[in-house]
Amino acid sequence: MSFGAHRMDTVEVILSVLVVVIIIVSLLSNVLVLICFLYNPEIRKQVPGLFNLNLTFCNLLLTVSNMPLTLVGLVSKAQPGGDGFCQTVGFMETFLSTNSMLSMAALSIDRWIAVVFPLRYHSKMRHKDAAFVLGYTWAHSISFSTVATSLSWVGYHRLYASCTLSNPRASSRTPFVIFTVFFHSFTFLLSFIVLCVTYLKVFKVARFHCKRIDVITMQTLVLLVDIHPSVRQRCLEEQKRRRQRATRKISTFIGTFMLCFAPYVITRIVELFPAVPINPHWGIVSKCLTYSKAACDPFVYSLLRHQYKKTCTDIVNRLLKRSSLNASGDSQDNRVNSIPTTE
Repeated sequence: MSFGAHRMDTVEVILSVLVVVIIIVSLLSNVLVLICFLYNPEIRKQVPGLFNLNLTFCNLLLTVSNMPLTLVGLVSKAQPGGDGFCQTVGFMETFLSTNSMLSMAALSIDRWIAVVFPLRYHSKMRHKDAAFVLGYTWAHSISFSTVATSLSWVGYHRLYASCTLSNPRASSRTPFVIFTVFFHSFTFLLSFIVLCVTYLKVFKVARFHCKRIDVITMQTLVLLVDIHPSVRQRCLEEQKRRRQRATRKISTFIGTFMLCFAPYVITRIVELFPAVPINPHWGIVSKCLTYSKAACDPFVYSLLRHQYKKTCTDIVNRLLKRSSLNASGDSQDNRVNSIPTTE
């Protein structure tokens, strides 16, 4: 094959750089979440920590196993490795992406129970309940991945430059179409519905509490007629920030899920209709969007929370303290060694 057939255009170069950036950010951020989990016993005791750990585990495996091979496929425009290797990677990709979506749904259920039933949270969501939910996510993910692999519906797909769901045989087209629709309905669509229902209920409760706090605050401001205008203004601004904070969090949870997964899932459904053309660059873009979820999940669900930020600060301070102690120890040794001795 000539060199021109392998030459990458500008869009492919940009997409390759994007994949590299996603790999680096995803690897560093997910490793940091894992370090925080291992370092802080309080995080390990909390039930959401198990869901975050499972999500981090899936994101890390996806980062080290599938993303680099997609980069290789994009650069070389060829299947990375043999058919058996590609089927194994495709199995992992299907399993990990499915498990990630269901883990996000599990986190939303946990948050819903914590907000709507705060007094009964510890009885409704115990560690064994979390283990049962995680058991379902694994069983669900393994089932679909095993079926696709056993029926040879996993392989290299040129549109996505990845080892993923693919059906090169025309004889099994109808069963593959049914499987694809069923798979995305019970994975992406189910997770999306759970996210919407639970977080909208959380948002409703949060708005209700904000209104109660606002009423109490306004009554207090009315009674305190001599209050300074700047204090009154700060109270009103805090009310506004509280309402905006609840809206921003819910929008981030649902918005990132849709932004990262919906284009890829819609493309996979549209692909089932051969008469509809799909731009080859768009296939890679949609795949990059799904990979970007692994890079932003640590920030959305963990690192921007106060507990994780405090843990990161403690780790940094401990490392700096240790390095300063080592430096002071070395300087003291140097001073001792520099003292002249008499024989």
